[in-house]
Amino acid sequence: MAKGMTKGRIARKFEELRGRGEVALVPFIVAGDPDLKHTGMLVMEMEARGADIIELGIPFSDPMADGPANQRALARGRAGGGSLSGVLGLVGELRNQTQIPIILFGYFNPFFRYGCERLCADAAQAGVDGLLVVDMPPEESRELAYPARAAGIDLIYLLAPTTPLARSRTIARSASGFLYYVSVTGVTGARAQVGADVERHVRELTTITRLPIGVGFGISTPAQARQVAAYADAVVVGSALSLLIEAHGKSDQLLPAVGGLVGSMKEAMRAARAAQPSAALA
Repeated sequence: MAKGMTKGRIARKFEELRGRGEVALVPFIVAGDPDLKHTGMLVMEMEARGADIIELGIPFSDPMADGPANQRALARGRAGGGSLSGVLGLVGELRNQTQIPIILFGYFNPFFRYGCERLCADAAQAGVDGLLVVDMPPEESRELAYPARAAGIDLIYLLAPTTPLARSRTIARSASGFLYYVSVTGVTGARAQVGADVERHVRELTTITRLPIGVGFGISTPAQARQVAAYADAVVVGSALSLLIEAHGKSDQLLPAVGGLVGSMKEAMRAARAAQPSAALA
C-alpha cells in the first residue's frame, strides 16, 4: 500500500481471503461487451459464482497488449457503449448492489483524454477501487499517480517474465493493491499450459514485496487456475471469458456460461489450497 493511503476494498479483500486460506479470483471482462446492461449483469453473476475482484476493460482502438479474443471484445465494447464516462456510470449503479472491488483496466490514452485528475475524482465517487494502465510505466505515471493516491485509488502495475528483480522492486514501491505478474511474454490469450517458470518467478517476487501477487495472461481453464492458486495470491482470467461472451452475446445462455466457468475456476482454486495448505504465501 502506498504511503498515506487508507486500506481500501482491494486490501481488505486480500486480508479476508488470506484469513480463509483462499486465493482471489479476478475475472476480466470488457465493459460494454455485449452492452453495459449485460456488463452489469455479468459482474453480479460472477460475484455470485465466486469472483473476488472484477477487472473492467476500457475499450480502446489500439490494444497492443491484447490478443485476438480481447481485441474483438474491446471492439464490441466500443460499439456497446463502453465509454469511460459510461463505465463510471455503470460502476456507480453497481455500488447500489455490491461492494466487490472493481478495477478499471485499460490504456493511458482514454484516461489522458478524460483528464487524470477528473478521472480519479469521478472514479472515486463512482466506487472504483483501482486502475491498471497497461502502457504506463511507474516513471511516467506521476500525472495519474498523484490524483489516484489522493482519491484513495490503487495503482496496479504489470510485471513481465523478463522484468529484472531490481526493476520489479522499483515497480513494487510505486504500486498498491497488488502486483500483476504476466505469466507469458506477448499478448493476452488462452494458452495450453501455464509456463514452467511462473511459480519460481512468483515466489521470487514475494522476497521483495509484501503486496499480493496476481498471475494472469493465458489462464483459461479450472486446471490452470488450480495450478496457479497453489502459489499465487490471485488468478486473473480474461480471454476465456471474452470468448464465451462472443459465443453467447445477449442470449439467455450468456450468464450461465460465464458464471459456470467462474464457478468451476473458484472451486478448483479452493481445492488447490485445501490440498496444499503449505503452499500458501506469507
